[in-house]
Amino acid sequence: MFKEQKVLLSGIQPTGIMTIGNYIGAVKNWLRLQDDYLSVYFIADLHALTVRQNPTEFKQRALSFFAQYLAFGLDPEKSILYFQSHVPEHTQLQWALNCFTYVGEAQRMTQFKDKSAKHTDNINMGLMDYPVLMAADILLFQTDLVPVGIDQKQHLELTRDIAIRFNNQFGDVFTVPDGYIPKTGAKIMSLADPTAKMSKSDPDPNAAISVIEDPDSIMRKFKRAVTDSGNEVKFSDEKPGISNLLSIYTEMTGKTISEAEAEFAGRGYGDFKTNVAEAVIERLRPVREEYARLIKDKAYLTETAKKGAEKARYIASRTVEKVYKKLGLVVKE
Repeated sequence: MFKEQKVLLSGIQPTGIMTIGNYIGAVKNWLRLQDDYLSVYFIADLHALTVRQNPTEFKQRALSFFAQYLAFGLDPEKSILYFQSHVPEHTQLQWALNCFTYVGEAQRMTQFKDKSAKHTDNINMGLMDYPVLMAADILLFQTDLVPVGIDQKQHLELTRDIAIRFNNQFGDVFTVPDGYIPKTGAKIMSLADPTAKMSKSDPDPNAAISVIEDPDSIMRKFKRAVTDSGNEVKFSDEKPGISNLLSIYTEMTGKTISEAEAEFAGRGYGDFKTNVAEAVIERLRPVREEYARLIKDKAYLTETAKKGAEKARYIASRTVEKVYKKLGLVVKE
């Protein structure tokens, strides 16, 4: 079965909230791709440990994110869905890859520099080693395609370099992955600052919309969304706030930008914001309802995650065994 299809892998850290930006930029594409690839979608809980977490809240949030995966429509019969921490091969392979990664490579990673600047009181080894764990995530499944944004592109290049370096010494061990640039899926910006990407961990509560947010809260946030002082609903670099709302509206309704501009010609910003909010509320309604049902069924979530981890380990253990044999380790029979 394995490798009869190309493998596609992605994951989301269970920090902050799952936003409409995550839905539009990632999950919508995941739903489409799960029929075309062997899709591996995991909760990247180990990656989230580079920042101190409240254990009780962290556990609840991780389970909530997993329930949201399912509520979106990700199918555990089609895709492999699991918690990263349930598959120990991630960190087993990471250690082997650490030994084929140079310190200078890790130190050059832009995200390491950025996060070190933000967390000056907690510059831990995990921050530096994060890209190597990401490389292990990818190479563990002989992944062909990795959906990446600009912020992760450098990490994928490091993954490719590590895979090529290992293969050059030991033969054809790893599939060298390519980045996958989705054909659809706009980059969604903050409602409070439309020049910045919508962040799942933004401290401003008005900046982002959760996919399971209360409809009244969604409406309030869109009405407060930052725009310019004009009144023309038009997609333009000079109107980042309105352009962002147009992107959200078209992604939620399936309409084109031109159709949306024509629909709201002469109607003003207030009317436009209300309609954007209503479109988001309606599009996410089935997700909210399914999530509300799933989050009450802890037994189902736990069993589904367990089965997903078993599927993941079936593949991952073979990769680790192959790597260990190449390195000359005595493999447990």
